[in-house]
Amino acid sequence: MPSWAAALRATGVAGSFVALLAGCRSPGAGEGAGNGIVYDAWRAGRSHVEVTAIGSVARMLGTRVGPSGAHEGFLLHLNGSAGHGLTVRVEDNVDITGPIPLAEGKAVEVKGEYIFDSRGGIVHYTHRDRRGRHVAGYVLVDTKLYQ
Repeated sequence: MPSWAAALRATGVAGSFVALLAGCRSPGAGEGAGNGIVYDAWRAGRSHVEVTAIGSVARMLGTRVGPSGAHEGFLLHLNGSAGHGLTVRVEDNVDITGPIPLAEGKAVEVKGEYIFDSRGGIVHYTHRDRRGRHVAGYVLVDTKLYQ
């Protein structure tokens, strides 16, 4: 065994290192356990829930400009049985993240705040908050992180 591996094992860091490596993945690389949290929030009518969701772009909604900047919208169809076939709207502030190369069918992972609506809900704050008042979110596409 190489000395660095023995040192990791002896200090107990090996498990943390393996967990860190396991977290490096492409979007859609799993069943999407976080999708169950999104579905549960939708079913219960809850808002202001921090979520991570994995799915594929069902439809591009275009860009609209509002008081908080330009937002690119798309519908995300959640992967796996945990998502129960739910589709949510994602709104990303492209003034912060820059343009994201999305197309229908593209695998995407998003982290942000879920807001309930009867059609499936909305995930927003998929970027860092310039004022530092909100947990940073992201959009992950083809191993590239936009935040």
